[in-house]
Amino acid sequence: MSAAPRSDLELIRRHRAFAGEQAVYRHPSVSTGTPMEFSIFIPPQAAEGARPVVFYLSGLTCTWANVTEKGGFQRLAAELGLIVVCPDTSPRGADLPGEDEAYDFGSGAGFYVDATVDPWSRHYRMATYVEEELPALVAAHFPADINRLGLFGHSMGGHGALTMALRTPERYRSLSALAPVVAPSQVPWGRKAFAGYLGPETGAWRRYDATALARETRWRGPILIDQGTADEFREVQLRPELFAAACAGAGIPVELRLQEGYDHSYYFIATFMDDHLRHHARQLGLA
Repeated sequence: MSAAPRSDLELIRRHRAFAGEQAVYRHPSVSTGTPMEFSIFIPPQAAEGARPVVFYLSGLTCTWANVTEKGGFQRLAAELGLIVVCPDTSPRGADLPGEDEAYDFGSGAGFYVDATVDPWSRHYRMATYVEEELPALVAAHFPADINRLGLFGHSMGGHGALTMALRTPERYRSLSALAPVVAPSQVPWGRKAFAGYLGPETGAWRRYDATALARETRWRGPILIDQGTADEFREVQLRPELFAAACAGAGIPVELRLQEGYDHSYYFIATFMDDHLRHHARQLGLA
């Protein structure tokens, strides 16, 4: 079903799932200078031809495994005919000073930026990895329609999805997020990460801030955002109302759904995963 891996793509594991295939691969990354892993679900329809691809970006402390094993996306992705790719959240094993000291900076917390501050700039280039290297790799190895790409993610990954699509709207055709960090320049998680990866000059932060980008992007497609009202990070770290207001002012159609009683966990993500897959399927021409 999937293309046979070449020498630069190592199969770690493969599972049959809903008549499709859930696999995990490792490869040497040019962007990060480290080995990188990602999971990929190939739906059964891929046996007949190339399928649209959605990239799911995970949050702080996560790897590809969290959503792949807890998100429950495989059943509907198989029904819709969507390829789902889930990268890691940072380089691993770069052995940088302080890399493993905090949950919100360094390992597991790449924030989907290209770092410009030494020593992080040597390896922490997650924007280039997700936007350029990984799609090219997927296109080369799998039955993927690279002209029909979507992005979504959770928390830090929601931040990554929003900023990448708003920054390069010609690259993506669908966009959504679950409890995203929408204004990292204004919240503790973002300020810490941006100062460490990009330096103290806040002007350099703008290209990675969704609320700032909403005021200048050419993106005009519909954006779906789900946010739990019981999310412990909502008021201090996430602040979805800032992004919604910026989109309203810019004429970007965003649907911000406040989900009563839901928190920040994968129970929340699994509950609304199907809605997000259907949103992407519509924008990618599958429904």
